Amino acid sequence: MTHVKNICCIGAGYVGGPTCAVIAYKCPDIKVTIVDVNAIRIAAWNSGRLPIYEPGLDEIVFARRNKNLFFSTEVEKAVNEADLIFVSVNTPTKKTGVGAGYAADLAYVESATRGIADVAKSSKIVVEKSTVPCRTAESMRTILEANSSDDIRFDILSNPEFLAEGTAINDLLYPDRVLIGALQTPEGLNAQKALVEVYAHWVPTERIITTNLWSSELSKLAANALLAQRISSVNALSAICEATGADIDEVAYACGRDARIGPKFLKASVGFGGSCFQKDILNLVYLSEQLNLPEVAAYWKQVVDLNEYQKKRFVSRIIKTLFNTITNKRIALLGFAFKKDTGDTRESAAITLCKNFIQENAKVRIYDPKVSSEQIYMDLSEPGIVDNTEEVKKHITITSSAYEAADNTDAIVIATEWDEFKTLDYEKIYDRMNKPAFIFDGRLILDASKLQNIGFRVHTIGRAAI
Repeated sequence: MTHVKNICCIGAGYVGGPTCAVIAYKCPDIKVTIVDVNAIRIAAWNSGRLPIYEPGLDEIVFARRNKNLFFSTEVEKAVNEADLIFVSVNTPTKKTGVGAGYAADLAYVESATRGIADVAKSSKIVVEKSTVPCRTAESMRTILEANSSDDIRFDILSNPEFLAEGTAINDLLYPDRVLIGALQTPEGLNAQKALVEVYAHWVPTERIITTNLWSSELSKLAANALLAQRISSVNALSAICEATGADIDEVAYACGRDARIGPKFLKASVGFGGSCFQKDILNLVYLSEQLNLPEVAAYWKQVVDLNEYQKKRFVSRIIKTLFNTITNKRIALLGFAFKKDTGDTRESAAITLCKNFIQENAKVRIYDPKVSSEQIYMDLSEPGIVDNTEEVKKHITITSSAYEAADNTDAIVIATEWDEFKTLDYEKIYDRMNKPAFIFDGRLILDASKLQNIGFRVHTIGRAAI
């Protein structure tokens, strides 16, 4: 059996960086090199301020960096030195062409695979780490096998990540499961055992699941689709709660006590975001359509549609409450990341809210403790389509604190569940707001009755107004 001594990870993003940092941390006998063509990103990984915020990541990187953990732009050198290569590049949803809006764009995966084939001078185990559609490994294998020889062979594995941003390091240190898929051939099973041996440095073997290649690929899409489905289900119920006077937290708690259902992912909100859920469900929709299963495709598409509906419903409630117009009104948007404890804004509900506020000619003041102003402006602009950054800046002000954002505003909108927002001095905030002062809690984190006693008019997802 191959014993892995040198790992290369192609892609220094949200998956590759933390995953391979933890591998280096737990496997001091293995050299781990993370490579990326983006020199600025690599420079940040080698600096005192990492390009990704994730609780616990700094300590792990600083503990192993330049010992057995390295960050480099020398892709060819790292590929040649490695026994095992993680392909952890971006797989965004296609914007144009066949499958636009649903299918994954695999250009980066193919480019990385061809790069490995072009420069490899010895046999390699190549591991899909990016979230990919079912049977992506087949195209990777076709490329690699076309470039193999008697001296060089490539074995393909699927090792999808199941990380939640904000808890990624804990998820890596104490995973529910590690999934490794392989071709059911002697060579494939041997490669699978080699990766099992790496994870077995710290993960109990009963939590390391081995499957065939296609089951592993589909399991990632299925897991994210099922989690997103739960969120959309509870969000659909939140609309009924608001109309009937029921409380979505009480309904979710009662349902969650059923052991068959459980309490996780039953928290109503303004909508789910992040890089995975929507992309993976749309992948599943596209796969179902390609397999001539239109009813299955329509079923999963409804999960995404409900998520968009939840955002629109929240915006409509805000406008209706503010006397049917928000033109020239000042709104404080607290939170821009798609969830707390991350600086990631991909598919964040805050982007949709903000764009709707801009279209209604509101004046929006934004505060988020971890998202940069550059990222906010980029998310709200349309670079490459039309440069409307200056137009965005006419409506948007980015502030350095929640108090500054709320000063002299008509309404506060909670878009991210940062713990900081639970402990603000709302009496101080109320005194400096226009009256009547409104709060719209899109994350169910505030004490509505306490805020009402201060004088706020409170509107919460999944509850009737008080």
